[in-house]
Amino acid sequence: MPSLITTRRTLLRTGTAAGLTLAAPSIVRAQGAWPNKPITIVVNFPAGGLTDGIARAFGQHVSQATGQQVLIDNKPGASGNIGAAMVARTPADGYTFLHSVSSTLIQNRVLFKTLGFDPDKDFTIVSGTPSGVLPVVVHKSVPVTNLKDFIGYARDHKVNFGSWALGSSAHIFAQALNEKYGLKMEIVTYKGEAPMWQDMGAGSLQAAMGSPQAMNALLVKGDIRGIVAPSKVRAAQLPDVPTSREQGFDDDSFTFWGWLALAAPAATPKEIVKKMSDLWVAGAESEPGRKMMQGFGLVEKPLNHEEVMVDYEKQKGILIPRVQALGLKPE
Repeated sequence: MPSLITTRRTLLRTGTAAGLTLAAPSIVRAQGAWPNKPITIVVNFPAGGLTDGIARAFGQHVSQATGQQVLIDNKPGASGNIGAAMVARTPADGYTFLHSVSSTLIQNRVLFKTLGFDPDKDFTIVSGTPSGVLPVVVHKSVPVTNLKDFIGYARDHKVNFGSWALGSSAHIFAQALNEKYGLKMEIVTYKGEAPMWQDMGAGSLQAAMGSPQAMNALLVKGDIRGIVAPSKVRAAQLPDVPTSREQGFDDDSFTFWGWLALAAPAATPKEIVKKMSDLWVAGAESEPGRKMMQGFGLVEKPLNHEEVMVDYEKQKGILIPRVQALGLKPE
């Protein structure tokens, strides 16, 4: 059953249903008939992660602002394709949205023979919440503190580099290092971050890239150290680790940017898309939104509809060729 966004409980990394909805401010009611019934947000990943948490926190703000219930319906599977395909088939009336990661709409088209939906024809992206920094770290046995020294180390030593999925940012980053600097690192692919960090802690990986939250226990123990933030900004949890560009690596292959996409069926009325976009962006400044952003170390604010659609086209031009260059056989 879908879970109901509440106005009494701030839902952080996980959350359960409960609650009431508040009366909507008169200014929102005066803008039109939408919404006049509950809104469903399909999250195409399991409960408990960032994609789910942002949907719940921002959805709580939408509920408070409109006076309508917001229902979260988790539909994981097939790297997000199952939930996305379901939303693509729903009426474009502004009452069903998808909350996903940008890779569902961009990289998946290269990684799967059949998606069950057309990312460009079936969806319009309402808003995009930057998904944070994924630092590159090395095991404590690797005597380097920056990317340049790591490249030098990898030339002379066997290096296993962990990636949480085929075609992931970690996979692309490691392969770019191999190609551009003549390295022979073995890219070890996992189904998720948890087993990857277990192997990293055991010392069978020399390097890996992933979320600060998932690697935090190893950081606290001193089993790993950050060497680079392959992103536009530094990670809030690792403020002393410079970005790739700060270390002199200006090639786009070493800077990643992604967002959590709130998307609607493509034919959803523009005025509804605009209203939901404004509500979603404002959700980051609400009390539950701020706590969620802080909890995951997110510092960049959501993009509105116009901004995210421009960036969507840009990211397709960058990421699709990168994934194709990996030579992966579509599943």
